[in-house]
Amino acid sequence: MVESKLPFAKGASIHRPPMFYGLNYQFWKIRMQIFIESIDKGIWDAIVNGIYTPKCVVENKQVDKPWSEWTDEERRRAQYYCNGKNIITSSLSMDEFFRVSKCKNAKEMWDVLEVTHEGTSEVKRSRKDALIQEYELFKMQKAKSIVEVQKRYTHIVNHLMGLGKEFDKK
Repeated sequence: MVESKLPFAKGASIHRPPMFYGLNYQFWKIRMQIFIESIDKGIWDAIVNGIYTPKCVVENKQVDKPWSEWTDEERRRAQYYCNGKNIITSSLSMDEFFRVSKCKNAKEMWDVLEVTHEGTSEVKRSRKDALIQEYELFKMQKAKSIVEVQKRYTHIVNHLMGLGKEFDKK
Protein backbone atom coordinates (compact mmCIF):
# COMPACT_ATOMS: atom_id res chain seq x y z
CA MET A 1 0.00 0.00 0.00
CA VAL A 2 1.35 3.42 -0.97
CA GLU A 3 1.62 5.88 1.91
CA SER A 4 -0.70 8.87 1.54
CA LYS A 5 0.90 12.31 1.62
CA LEU A 6 -2.21 13.98 3.01
CA PRO A 7 -1.87 15.55 6.48
CA PHE A 8 -4.61 13.24 7.73
CA ALA A 9 -5.62 9.66 7.05
CA LYS A 10 -9.14 8.35 6.37
CA GLY A 11 -10.78 10.78 8.77
CA ALA A 12 -9.95 11.77 12.29
CA SER A 13 -10.29 9.46 15.26
CA ILE A 14 -10.43 10.22 18.95
CA HIS A 15 -8.53 6.97 19.56
CA ARG A 16 -5.72 7.34 17.01
CA PRO A 17 -3.26 10.25 16.81
CA PRO A 18 -3.21 12.32 13.61
CA MET A 19 -0.58 11.04 11.20
CA PHE A 20 2.31 13.22 10.08
CA TYR A 21 4.04 12.53 6.76
CA GLY A 22 6.26 15.61 6.67
CA LEU A 23 3.71 18.03 5.18
CA ASN A 24 1.49 20.62 6.84
CA TYR A 25 3.39 20.59 10.12
CA GLN A 26 1.40 23.50 11.63
CA PHE A 27 -1.87 21.64 11.03
CA TRP A 28 -0.49 18.41 12.54
CA LYS A 29 1.10 20.22 15.51
CA ILE A 30 -2.19 21.83 16.56
CA ARG A 31 -4.12 18.58 16.13
CA MET A 32 -1.50 16.65 18.12
CA GLN A 33 -1.66 19.07 21.03
CA ILE A 34 -5.45 18.77 21.10
CA PHE A 35 -5.26 14.96 20.83
CA ILE A 36 -2.65 14.61 23.59
CA GLU A 37 -4.42 17.02 25.96
CA SER A 38 -7.65 15.09 25.43
CA ILE A 39 -5.93 11.98 26.75
CA ASP A 40 -4.23 13.68 29.71
CA LYS A 41 -2.89 17.23 30.12
CA GLY A 42 -0.04 15.70 32.16
CA ILE A 43 1.29 14.06 28.98
CA TRP A 44 1.27 17.40 27.14
CA ASP A 45 3.04 19.01 30.10
CA ALA A 46 5.71 16.29 29.95
CA ILE A 47 6.27 16.95 26.23
CA VAL A 48 6.54 20.72 26.71
CA ASN A 49 8.59 20.75 29.93
CA GLY A 50 10.77 17.66 29.68
CA ILE A 51 11.67 14.78 31.95
CA TYR A 52 10.42 14.70 35.52
CA THR A 53 12.83 13.11 37.99
CA PRO A 54 11.88 13.11 41.68
CA LYS A 55 14.56 14.48 43.99
CA CYS A 56 15.48 13.84 47.59
CA VAL A 57 17.98 15.37 50.00
CA VAL A 58 21.03 13.32 50.96
CA GLU A 59 23.70 14.94 53.14
CA ASN A 60 22.29 18.41 52.45
CA LYS A 61 22.47 17.85 48.67
CA GLN A 62 19.55 17.39 46.32
CA VAL A 63 19.95 14.16 44.32
CA ASP A 64 17.78 11.99 42.08
CA LYS A 65 15.53 9.78 44.18
CA PRO A 66 16.10 6.03 43.62
CA TRP A 67 13.30 4.40 41.58
CA SER A 68 12.48 2.02 44.44
CA GLU A 69 11.60 5.02 46.66
CA TRP A 70 9.32 6.81 44.21
CA THR A 71 5.72 7.34 45.30
CA ASP A 72 2.80 6.23 43.13
CA GLU A 73 2.26 9.88 42.14
CA GLU A 74 5.91 10.25 41.10
CA ARG A 75 5.72 7.06 39.03
CA ARG A 76 2.52 8.30 37.38
CA ARG A 77 4.16 11.63 36.47
CA ALA A 78 7.22 9.84 35.09
CA GLN A 79 4.97 7.58 33.00
CA TYR A 80 3.74 10.64 31.09
CA TYR A 81 7.10 10.78 29.27
CA CYS A 82 6.73 7.22 28.07
CA ASN A 83 3.16 7.91 27.00
CA GLY A 84 4.29 11.04 25.15
CA LYS A 85 7.00 9.16 23.25
CA ASN A 86 4.52 6.44 22.31
CA ILE A 87 1.91 8.89 21.05
CA ILE A 88 4.42 10.92 19.05
CA THR A 89 6.09 7.92 17.41
CA SER A 90 2.68 6.35 16.68
CA SER A 91 1.73 9.42 14.68
CA LEU A 92 4.78 9.57 12.40
CA SER A 93 5.52 8.20 8.96
CA MET A 94 8.62 6.03 8.67
CA ASP A 95 10.82 8.94 7.53
CA GLU A 96 9.67 11.16 10.38
CA PHE A 97 9.96 8.29 12.86
CA PHE A 98 13.61 7.71 12.00
CA ARG A 99 14.24 11.45 12.38
CA VAL A 100 13.33 11.20 16.09
CA SER A 101 13.95 7.54 16.90
CA LYS A 102 17.23 8.24 18.74
CA CYS A 103 15.73 10.96 20.93
CA LYS A 104 15.78 10.15 24.64
CA ASN A 105 12.42 11.65 25.58
CA ALA A 106 9.20 13.12 24.21
CA LYS A 107 10.31 16.75 24.64
CA GLU A 108 13.42 16.10 22.57
CA MET A 109 11.30 14.41 19.88
CA TRP A 110 8.87 17.34 19.79
CA ASP A 111 11.72 19.86 19.65
CA VAL A 112 13.45 18.01 16.78
CA LEU A 113 10.24 17.94 14.77
CA GLU A 114 9.60 21.61 15.51
CA VAL A 115 13.07 22.79 14.46
CA THR A 116 13.03 20.54 11.39
CA HIS A 117 9.65 21.74 10.14
CA GLU A 118 9.44 25.29 11.53
CA GLY A 119 13.12 26.21 11.73
CA THR A 120 15.18 27.84 14.44
CA SER A 121 13.98 30.92 16.28
CA GLU A 122 15.75 33.10 13.68
CA VAL A 123 14.00 31.31 10.81
CA LYS A 124 10.66 31.60 12.64
CA ARG A 125 11.20 35.33 13.22
CA SER A 126 12.03 35.85 9.55
CA ARG A 127 8.99 33.83 8.44
CA LYS A 128 6.81 35.70 10.92
CA ASP A 129 8.05 39.09 9.60
CA ALA A 130 7.28 38.04 6.01
CA LEU A 131 3.78 36.86 7.00
CA ILE A 132 3.13 40.08 8.94
CA GLN A 133 4.00 42.06 5.83
CA GLU A 134 1.72 39.83 3.74
CA TYR A 135 -1.04 40.32 6.36
CA GLU A 136 -0.62 44.11 6.41
CA LEU A 137 -0.69 44.32 2.60
CA PHE A 138 -3.55 41.83 2.25
CA LYS A 139 -6.25 42.75 -0.25
CA MET A 140 -8.68 40.94 -2.46
CA GLN A 141 -7.17 39.97 -5.80
CA LYS A 142 -9.13 40.36 -9.01
CA ALA A 143 -10.93 37.28 -10.31
CA LYS A 144 -10.77 35.61 -6.87
CA SER A 145 -13.92 34.48 -5.11
CA ILE A 146 -14.76 35.47 -1.54
CA VAL A 147 -14.14 31.86 -0.49
CA GLU A 148 -10.63 31.89 -2.01
CA VAL A 149 -9.82 35.24 -0.38
CA GLN A 150 -11.12 34.07 3.00
CA LYS A 151 -9.10 30.86 2.70
CA ARG A 152 -5.89 32.80 1.91
CA TYR A 153 -6.53 35.26 4.77
CA THR A 154 -7.20 32.43 7.24
CA HIS A 155 -4.05 30.64 6.09
CA ILE A 156 -1.93 33.76 6.78
CA VAL A 157 -3.53 34.39 10.19
CA ASN A 158 -3.27 30.76 11.29
CA HIS A 159 0.40 30.57 10.32
CA LEU A 160 1.09 33.80 12.18
CA MET A 161 -0.66 32.48 15.28
CA GLY A 162 1.32 29.24 14.96
CA LEU A 163 4.49 31.34 15.04
CA GLY A 164 3.36 33.16 18.17
CA LYS A 165 1.72 36.30 16.77
CA GLU A 166 -1.15 37.57 18.91
CA PHE A 167 -3.97 39.65 17.48
CA ASP A 168 -6.12 42.19 19.29
CA LYS A 169 -9.75 41.09 19.66
CA LYS A 170 -11.08 44.33 18.13
